[in-house]
Amino acid sequence: MKKALLVGLDYYKANKINIYMQELKALVETLNIEVFDSITQDAKQASPQFKIGTGKVQELKTLVNEHHLDLIIFNDELTGSQVRNLEDVIGVPVVDRTLLILDIFAKRAKTKEAMLQVEVAQLKYLLPRLTSLHASFEKQQGGIGSRGPGEKKIEMDRRKIENELNTLEKSLKSVVTVRQSNRRYRQKSLIKTVAIVGYTNAGKSTLMNTLIKHSMNADGNTKDVFVKDQLFATLETTSRRIEIPNTKPFLLTDTIGFVSNLPHDLIEAFKSTLEEIKEADLLLHVVDFSNPYYFDQITTTQKVLDELGASDIETLYVFNKIDLTDNFVPHGFTPAVKISLTEDINIDLLISQIRTLLTKDDKIVTYKIPFSQGDLVNTLIEHTEIINQTYHEDGTQIKAKVSNVLRHQLKDYEI
Repeated sequence: MKKALLVGLDYYKANKINIYMQELKALVETLNIEVFDSITQDAKQASPQFKIGTGKVQELKTLVNEHHLDLIIFNDELTGSQVRNLEDVIGVPVVDRTLLILDIFAKRAKTKEAMLQVEVAQLKYLLPRLTSLHASFEKQQGGIGSRGPGEKKIEMDRRKIENELNTLEKSLKSVVTVRQSNRRYRQKSLIKTVAIVGYTNAGKSTLMNTLIKHSMNADGNTKDVFVKDQLFATLETTSRRIEIPNTKPFLLTDTIGFVSNLPHDLIEAFKSTLEEIKEADLLLHVVDFSNPYYFDQITTTQKVLDELGASDIETLYVFNKIDLTDNFVPHGFTPAVKISLTEDINIDLLISQIRTLLTKDDKIVTYKIPFSQGDLVNTLIEHTEIINQTYHEDGTQIKAKVSNVLRHQLKDYEI
C-alpha cells in the first residue's frame, strides 16, 4: 500500500483547515492509500513557485526520505509548474485535491455517461497545465523562432487533447439528448419527482432504499441502489417509482454526493446528470447530523445547488443519524425532520412530510368532463385525490385535489 503525506495551506478562520484536511484524508483512503501524516502552513508563507514556503518544501523532502513516502497530496489546486517544481525538489509524485477527486470519479464511473463525464473533466484539468509547461519551455529555449523538441511534443499533446475533448463532448451530448428526452416524457406523464441531494456519505442511497422498502409497489424485483460506507460510492443517477399510501406515485432520484471544493469542471461535466435535481418538485437534503462539521457540509451542498440553479426548489432537510447525536436542528432549516435510517427512527414522520410537501400546492377544483374526453377522467383518477365523482347528461363531474400543473392543463373544464 502506498503511503502519502498530506499538505494544506491555511486560509481559513476558526481552525477550519482541520475540516478540509480530515476530508482530504478520507478522499485519499478511498483510493486505498495510507496517510502517513498531515502538514499545514499559514497561507501568508506561500510562494508562487511551490505553493508553500521553501522551508516547508525542504521539510517535506526530509520526511519523504526518512519515512520512504510514495507521494505528496495537496489540499489546494496546483499549477503545472508548481507540480513540476515540487517534484524536482522532493523526488516523488505530487498530486492536488482536484486530480485526486478526478481519479476517484474515474474509478467509480460505471456507465458510459459517467465515464464520458469524468474523461471530459480530466482533459479540461490537463489543458491549462500543458499551457504552463509550454510557456516554461519557451523561457528555457530563450528564443523567438526557436522550437525545441520538448515544445513540439507539448504543442502536439495540446492539439491532440483538444481534438479528443471535442469528440468526447459530442458523444456526451448525444447521451444527454436521450436523458433529456426521458425527462420530457416523465414531465408529460404528470408524475412528480423527488431528488435526494447532500454531502457524500451522508446516507442518500440508504434513504432511497428505505423509501423503496416502504413503497407499496416494492417486491422482490425492485432493485435497491448500491450502498457502501465510502466517499462517492456511486456516480450514477438512479430513479425508482415510489408509491406511498395516501400519496400519488412519485419518481425518486438519487444523485451523486457533493464534497467541499468539488472541481468546477467536474460539476460542468456532470451537469447533464445533475439536471435531474434542477427539474425536481422536491429536494430531500440529507445531512449526516452526527458529523461535527455538518453545518459546513450543508453550506457546501447549497453552494453546488446555487451553481446548478436549483436553490429555489422546495427542500426538506433530512437530518440523519440522530441515534449518534443529541444535536438540535439549527435555526433556519425548515421544513426539517430528524431520522435514523439504520435504526428506523421517524421514517413515518419523514414520509408524512414528503406527502405534505408534494401536495402543498394542490387545490380543490370541480370539473365537468365531456364523455368524449374519457382520457381526462383517467388522468384525474391517476394523478389527483378524488373527493367526489358524479355523472350527468353532459359529462362526468369530478371534485378533486389537483396540482398546479394539472390545473393549468384542465382550466377549460373548471366549473
